[in-house]
Amino acid sequence: MKEELTGEEVIQRVKAEIGPKTLLAFSGGKDSVACYLALRDHFEIVPFYLYRIPGLAFVEESLQRYEKAMGVKIIRLPHEALPRWLANNVFQSPGNAAVLDAAQIPEHEYSDCIQWACEIAGLDHSKMMAAIGTRAADNPVRRLAFTNYGAINKAKKQYAPIWDWNKERVLTAIEKSGIKLSVDYQLFGRSFDGLDYRFLSQIKKHFPDDYKKILTWFPLAEAEVYRYERAKA
Repeated sequence: MKEELTGEEVIQRVKAEIGPKTLLAFSGGKDSVACYLALRDHFEIVPFYLYRIPGLAFVEESLQRYEKAMGVKIIRLPHEALPRWLANNVFQSPGNAAVLDAAQIPEHEYSDCIQWACEIAGLDHSKMMAAIGTRAADNPVRRLAFTNYGAINKAKKQYAPIWDWNKERVLTAIEKSGIKLSVDYQLFGRSFDGLDYRFLSQIKKHFPDDYKKILTWFPLAEAEVYRYERAKA
């Protein structure tokens, strides 16, 4: 069992090791906003966002609002899921699949994203770490992981400053800050992070241009929406 530090103690220990700047893995969700709030009085924060589909207008609008509220630029990088989806022909037509197979799109890992963010921000990758908004209260699996491994993972270059926060504390901190959560919460009840029906149906309804853009990347994603709509008919 790892030493159990409070979130505040995690911040102080990491700061002593990496210095005055930190990366923040920023999904645009409530926990990543709370993580920013926990860090802002201790670090110069360099947030990065991993996009699953490049150039979606509703995502970009939310990121720009967050940038204005936080007073900091958010680095945009491709999520490791994007090349993996393409390489595995997710929602691809036969013609597209043949092209993608021939292209042999290289995949990358989360650790690569941390390195790229460091390079863009001029940070020392060898000692830098990224704060994540993961919380033990989310589910028993995460609670067990924190119990076994602690809130600082040097191997993955990650640490969890709000691992010991509950949902009420997260929402209270955000409300007091005046930062408004993204439109994702109105549409999906959480931040956008996939290509399943719960996301696609709302994007199709409220952001048709973004839905068309998704279909340029994953043309058979329409089948996901059609299947659920037919099942409800």
